[in-house]
Amino acid sequence: MESSPPKGSVTIKIEDLQPVNNGNKNTNDELYCLKENALGGWSSAFLLLANQGLATLAFFGVGVNLVLFLTRVLGQDNASAANNVSKWAGTVYLCSLVGAFLSDSYWGRYLTCALFQVVFLVGLVLLSLSSWFILLKPTGCGDGKQICVPTTSFGSAIFYLAIYLVAFGYGGHQPTLATFGADQFDESNPKQRNSKSSFFSYFYFALNFGSLFSNTILVYFEDRGNWTIGFWVSTASAALALVAFLVGSSGYRYVKPCGNPIPRVMQVFCAAFKKVNVSLREGEELYEVEGPDSAIKGSRKIFHSEEFACLDKASIITEEDKRGPPNAWRLCTVTQVEEAKCILRMLPIWLCTIMYSVVFSQMASLFVEQGDVMSTKIGKFRLPAASMSAFDICSVLAFTGIYRRIVVPVAGRLTGNPRGLTELQRMGIGLVLAMLAMVAAGVTEMERLKLVVDGERASRMSIFWQVPQYVLVGASEVFMYVGQLEFFNGQSPDGIKSFGSSLCMASISLGNFVSSVLVNVVMAATASGGRLGWIPEDLNLGRMDLFYFLIGVLTAVDLVVYVACAKWYKGISFEGNYDEEEG
Repeated sequence: MESSPPKGSVTIKIEDLQPVNNGNKNTNDELYCLKENALGGWSSAFLLLANQGLATLAFFGVGVNLVLFLTRVLGQDNASAANNVSKWAGTVYLCSLVGAFLSDSYWGRYLTCALFQVVFLVGLVLLSLSSWFILLKPTGCGDGKQICVPTTSFGSAIFYLAIYLVAFGYGGHQPTLATFGADQFDESNPKQRNSKSSFFSYFYFALNFGSLFSNTILVYFEDRGNWTIGFWVSTASAALALVAFLVGSSGYRYVKPCGNPIPRVMQVFCAAFKKVNVSLREGEELYEVEGPDSAIKGSRKIFHSEEFACLDKASIITEEDKRGPPNAWRLCTVTQVEEAKCILRMLPIWLCTIMYSVVFSQMASLFVEQGDVMSTKIGKFRLPAASMSAFDICSVLAFTGIYRRIVVPVAGRLTGNPRGLTELQRMGIGLVLAMLAMVAAGVTEMERLKLVVDGERASRMSIFWQVPQYVLVGASEVFMYVGQLEFFNGQSPDGIKSFGSSLCMASISLGNFVSSVLVNVVMAATASGGRLGWIPEDLNLGRMDLFYFLIGVLTAVDLVVYVACAKWYKGISFEGNYDEEEG
């Protein structure tokens, strides 16, 4: 039985008006564009999860201690190092948009993942070689005791080239891998649809499980000055990740790219602008192509929605449209218009997640610097400050299980939603927990300052007082980032699925950049007139607690705006065997 057209539209049967052809015309055998011999399912998904864990181990082997490498080896001050780490991390996640664009438009998920992993591996090899032969002079320096010889401009240039290749490779690989993993499950099958939802939880679980080794063992070696060993282990892990990915090549389900979405979206705005004075006459319907397939290659039709009604003008059929040859810049299908609407609807939600990423970015910068001036000794053993992020990872692993085994069944019985909480509800809970994490960090810093001894760099306060802030951030990630992955992937049209997944990482990117700007603004405001500022070189003379509280207040304001946006949001509705639920 043939599917009915989207609500509020009509299947055009006028001989003179052929379907709009913008280079993205679909055919019956291209819908979802799956290879006939592809298997997919959990067997393929497990290989991708292994790839995720190994790649993450490699990435965090560089990123988790980067702020200390910059201060100890390259001789940067605390504020500059924190800013540089934020900029680097921001670049990592901003590159996710590049990977997503190439994946959705031209290369497809598989090729994009493979090529960006090669770039990632090249960056790690270059970093390992540069630290071995150029940066770490004398051998063993950078342990917090032995000072490294100042590096040359050439050495610094090679170092930054290496870490930004790592950023480009890992950033482009991540969102595409998440979408490629989701592709392994058939959405038309209710059982596999639930498996797809579970995959995102396991994906984030694998990410944190992989980084656990980096945040404990590798951090310990790097903190003792064995930076080169840490970087080579990361390189080996990245190589194994690439091998694991390639091993499953014959069993993956493949989805062909759907073409460049930028012209499609621009066509909607252009057509709507050209028809700004045109109104839909009584008895007329909006334009959609015949048959079950949309005009966008590999994409299902999307039902018409009432939001952003001004864009519907792009689908109004005028006399000029009937007379002349098809022109994609004057007439767009309902599905094409809805694709543009989906992006606009998701934008406010996405913007509200950036403030959360500001909180998240503190773990790689100020949390580490704070821990570095606390008592880190356990008997004769000195605990690396960066290894405290292991509590964040353990929190993520624990709360992932708690959420799936306890929260989902209980919330399902209370709300009637078999999936427990909606994605938007989970993201809201993540913001609340992030705000509490900043309060905990601020209180810890207040107490740390009280236990500072004159003439000593480290406070007498144990570094384990940081555990609550790390645990709260970890718990918030389970709700926020897993919720984001599911929300943006599920609410994105078929032609921009990787773009939807990349929005999560792009949020982290902008969060790092906003954090960097916030540090600069705060230092400019508080370090004037001869004052040291809130985040000086000697943190014992600063007021980092006030900076944490400031972020907490900004997060609270963001939460209010987010709740308003979440109430306004209406979910996407696909034509086919099932509809996407609202987030």
